[in-house]
Amino acid sequence: MAGYDSSAGPRTYLSKSALVAAGLREMIMTGDLAPGVPLRQRDLAERFGVSPTPVREAIRMLESEGLIKTDSHKSSTVREPDAGAAQERYQIRAALEGLASNLAASKITDQDLAQLVAYNERLLDPSLTDVEVQEINRQLHFHVYLVAGSPLLLSLMRLLWQSFPHGPQYLRPREESLAEHRQLIEALGRHDSEAAQAITHGHIIGAIPYAVTPQKKRGRSKQPRKQPSHAHASEIAEGV
Repeated sequence: MAGYDSSAGPRTYLSKSALVAAGLREMIMTGDLAPGVPLRQRDLAERFGVSPTPVREAIRMLESEGLIKTDSHKSSTVREPDAGAAQERYQIRAALEGLASNLAASKITDQDLAQLVAYNERLLDPSLTDVEVQEINRQLHFHVYLVAGSPLLLSLMRLLWQSFPHGPQYLRPREESLAEHRQLIEALGRHDSEAAQAITHGHIIGAIPYAVTPQKKRGRSKQPRKQPSHAHASEIAEGV
């Protein structure tokens, strides 16, 4: 099950425990492993096709990331999120994503700008499901991270997005978010690094009230997400 992660340039060897950790992280993010769910090492080892040792190591990794907690009886469960932790994640994301926009502004091409515009225009479609909206929004943001050209920053952003239960949620009014996306794209098109950073920072911080006090969904239909398979663990590790 060990493999390579080619997402950050040079081929990097990934151990079985790293691949299991990536798979579990994705399952927590998508809700396939809900908060409070016990993690039975034997069952997970069978699911991922590995021995219990990589599973134990993966659980320790995710415990250090705050996604899993282990009690005094060595029982591990998915950690319950709290409002304070959610706010902190958005604050960290605002700082890092602002930096990504700053770096991207000097490197972005007309083709990149056209792709960002296309993503934002797709979000105008009122028939999109929640899952489709979340995925298009993720693609837009990650395209900026990719343009920034920093493998380390890209890896940090993948890890940060995966630390959100179910991923960062698209909870604010859609027109508000789309307007801020347009402002960011315009700043990137001017190659204005400072403006791009400030707009991005404000965009992410502005989501905090919606994340800490969840609002009712605004008429979008839901659609179940596909459950990740251990056969695709190397793809999950890449995160995009």
